[in-house]
Amino acid sequence: MSYSEVTALFPTGTAPVPGSAHERYVADRLAEVGRWGTETLTERVRRHAAQIPERPAFIAGDDRIGWRAYDEVSDRLAALMVRSGLARGERVGVLLPDGVAVHVAYLAALKAGVVVVGIGPRAGRLELRHLLTVAGATALISHAEHRDTPVAELVEGLPLRLRLELPHRLAEVDWPEPTAAERALLADRALGLGEIHLLNGTSGTTGMPKCVVHNQNRWLYYHQLALEAGDFTPDDVFLTLIPAPYGFAQWTANFTPTLLGSPTVVMPRFSAAGALELIERERVTVVCCVSTQFIMMLNAEPGRYDLSSLRCMFTGGEAVPYERAADFERRTGAQVLQFFGSNETGALSRTGTTDTVERRLRTAGRIIDEMHVRLFGDDGADVTATGGPGQAACAGPATCLGYFNDPGANERLFTPDGWMLTGDICTVDGDGYLRVVDRKSDFIIRGGKNVSAAAVEEQVGAHPAVAMVAAVAVPDPTYGERVCAVVVLRPGAALDLDDLRSHLAARGVSPENWPERLEIVDELPRGSGGKVAKAELRARLRAG
Repeated sequence: MSYSEVTALFPTGTAPVPGSAHERYVADRLAEVGRWGTETLTERVRRHAAQIPERPAFIAGDDRIGWRAYDEVSDRLAALMVRSGLARGERVGVLLPDGVAVHVAYLAALKAGVVVVGIGPRAGRLELRHLLTVAGATALISHAEHRDTPVAELVEGLPLRLRLELPHRLAEVDWPEPTAAERALLADRALGLGEIHLLNGTSGTTGMPKCVVHNQNRWLYYHQLALEAGDFTPDDVFLTLIPAPYGFAQWTANFTPTLLGSPTVVMPRFSAAGALELIERERVTVVCCVSTQFIMMLNAEPGRYDLSSLRCMFTGGEAVPYERAADFERRTGAQVLQFFGSNETGALSRTGTTDTVERRLRTAGRIIDEMHVRLFGDDGADVTATGGPGQAACAGPATCLGYFNDPGANERLFTPDGWMLTGDICTVDGDGYLRVVDRKSDFIIRGGKNVSAAAVEEQVGAHPAVAMVAAVAVPDPTYGERVCAVVVLRPGAALDLDDLRSHLAARGVSPENWPERLEIVDELPRGSGGKVAKAELRARLRAG
C-alpha cells in the first residue's frame, strides 16, 4: 500500500512520518480491511431497524431505544451535523455520560462522515481542552453542563465553530427528519470500515493523554474474537459498565451487541447495587466491567438479587484478583473471562468458556495467533522463544492505527521493525498462556484505569508548597491500586491532602489524577542514575 493511500486517511499535517514504523504499520492494517466482514456499523443498524425494529438497542434506566428509533434519531442528528456545516472528516468532540444519547451521537457521526473525539465523562477541564486541541476538533456535542460546570466555560477560547447541546432525554429533541436530498448525501458521506471514525484518550507516561486512532475494521476483528471467547448469540443481553469512549467499551457496547442485534444496558453513573438491580431487572446474561466494579458488586451482597440469568463476566485492564474472581463465580454461577491488551493494542491473549478455572483466573489467557505476540528484553533482544520475561508487543488486526498528531509518541510506541509495545512485562508458557509479571510503564492502575504517574506529578508539583513529588501506587483491596503522592515541601511550607485536592480541582485536573494519599518526606530516595527510586518508595509504603 502506497504512502499516499495511507496519508489519505489523515488530515493534513497529522499523517505518519514517511518510512517510519508507524507508517508501515498503518499500511499493514489497511491491507486487512474487509477481511473480518464488509458491513459497516451503520449498515448493520439499518438491517436491525428493518428486521427487529422494536427490540431494545440501548437501555439506561427508564430511557430506552429500539433499533428503528435508534436508526431514525441518529439519522436526524447526522443531518443536523451536515446542515450545521461540518465537512466530512472533521473531528467532533463528544462529552456525554454513558446513556442512550452518547451512543446515538457516535452512530450519527459515522453516518455524517465526521470523526468522534471521545472524551470520558469524568474528564476535567485540562483533559477536555487538551484532547479537543490535539484532535483539532471544530465542534462539540454535550449537555449544557459537565460536572456542574457550564460547558461553555470549560471550552471558552477554543476554536470550536459549533456546539450542540443535547437534552438528557432524547425524547425531548425536535430535530427535523432528513430530506431526500440529505439522505442521499448521508449515504455518500458515511464512514467506511478502514477510515478513522474515533479518536479517544489514553493515559500517557509523559503527562496529558494521547489520542488513539480507531477504525471500524479493528473492532470487526475484535468482535470475532469475542464471539469465540464468550459463545455470544443475539439472545444475550449485555450490561456494560465502562463508559463509551474507552477501548473496553468499544467491543462491549458499540460493536459486539450492535453487530448481534442484542440489547445493551448502560449506567450513566455506576453503583454496585444499581448494577445488580439491572442484572435482575433486565435479565442480563453478560456483564462487562473492570475488577474494581465486580469487587464492589461482591461487597454489595449479590445474594439479595436474582442473578440466575448471568452466564459470564468479561473483565480486563488489570490483573484479575484470583480469590475475588473465584468468589464471584461461586456466588453468581457466571464464568469470569478476560482479554489482555490495551486501548492501543486491543487484545494479545484471551480466556474463554472452555478454559479451566485455573487458566481463566491465574493467567491472562492464551495468546492470539493472528496478533503475532513477541517478548522483548530490556536490551531489545527478542526473548519470545524462551517464554520471557520480556515486554509484550504485537502486530495484528486488533490494534489501533497509532496516535493522532503525535509523531514522537508513535516512535516510542513501535519497535524499529514495527511491533506495537504494551509496557507490560510478561511470560508465555509452553501451552501459549500469557502471564503479566510486571509493569514497564510508569502507570498506576486504579479501578482498571491507567493513571499516569507523570501527569499526577506535573499537577501536584505546581502547588506552591511542593518542592519535589513522586507519584506511586499503594495497594488497595477494592481498586487494586490507589494514587499516593510522596512530597518534599518547600522550606516553611505546609500541606495536607484536602488542600492539595482543592488545588487540583481549581486547576481543572480530572478526579482520577487526584492523589488519595499524601506522604510528606524530607527527601526522595534516588537510584544510581539519579532518578527517584520508585520501587523503594513502594516498598516503604507497603511496609509502613
